[in-house]
Amino acid sequence: MAAAKLVVLGSINVDHILNVQQFPQPGETVRGDHYQVAFGGKGANQAVAAGRSGADITFIACVGDDDIGSSIKKQLQKDAINIECIDVVENETTGVALIYVNQQGENIIGINAGANGQLTTERLFAYQQQITDADALLMQLESPIETVQMAAEIARKNQTQVILNPAPAQALPDSLLALVDVITPNETEAEYLTGIAVNDEQGAQKAAQVLHQKGIHKVMITLGARGVWFSQKGEQGKIIPCFKVKAVDTIAAGDTFNGAYVTALLEGKADEDAIVFAHAAAAIAVTRPGAQPSVPWRDEIEQFLKQ
Repeated sequence: MAAAKLVVLGSINVDHILNVQQFPQPGETVRGDHYQVAFGGKGANQAVAAGRSGADITFIACVGDDDIGSSIKKQLQKDAINIECIDVVENETTGVALIYVNQQGENIIGINAGANGQLTTERLFAYQQQITDADALLMQLESPIETVQMAAEIARKNQTQVILNPAPAQALPDSLLALVDVITPNETEAEYLTGIAVNDEQGAQKAAQVLHQKGIHKVMITLGARGVWFSQKGEQGKIIPCFKVKAVDTIAAGDTFNGAYVTALLEGKADEDAIVFAHAAAAIAVTRPGAQPSVPWRDEIEQFLKQ
């Protein structure tokens, strides 16, 4: 049997990361250390997580016509990703993220979309066959929303499962949510989409119900160190706890979770097993600095699960 095919549509950024004791206040200059430049972007992070954990994956994205864009494409190829649908946009820079990480491992981020803003519906039109032929489509919200909507419409017409990680947080039209099969918000994103604060299990259950009513079959609300609230339409949800590890930074933890979860799902694992597999991948990622450099390979995840 041929391996199930995954398409990831999303963003590519280069991350500039600085560790600081505490985040600067307006007008304040703080000293930092461990400055590093790493490849990131939610789309690319999730694509790398899927590629390294064993998915048959094609990535639809854009980079600028700069040196960093061509370096990123080469790196993505090494991460077992088909890069033939990554467009190089003339006279545009590759997306940039400026990230501060504090001593608690929390981060604050500013981004410039750059080439990511050029992932238009016209560009997507050229690659719709890839979505038609895929078993699943994984997306986030660092690409133009009309492109995300169009990709979801193509997927729905062709029985391609749609998994949406609705990050960064923003309100979304019901017309898009109705096309989503699996949604993976964190607490903040879930509140944006439903208006319900997710501070406890009751809040998670209520928010999940609202999302089910909008037509989404499976809801997975990531709750940081508490794990994931998982519910299917018509059933009572529950928390699937994650692994306890000492976090260095949480950059790309959610992205690693999403990429690994979809990979396991496409291999035919039951949802709960797929979530545990994804928890393991994310647990490894938070013990390492940076976005893509922290993402584990398949053998590392399997080794972790054996312990």
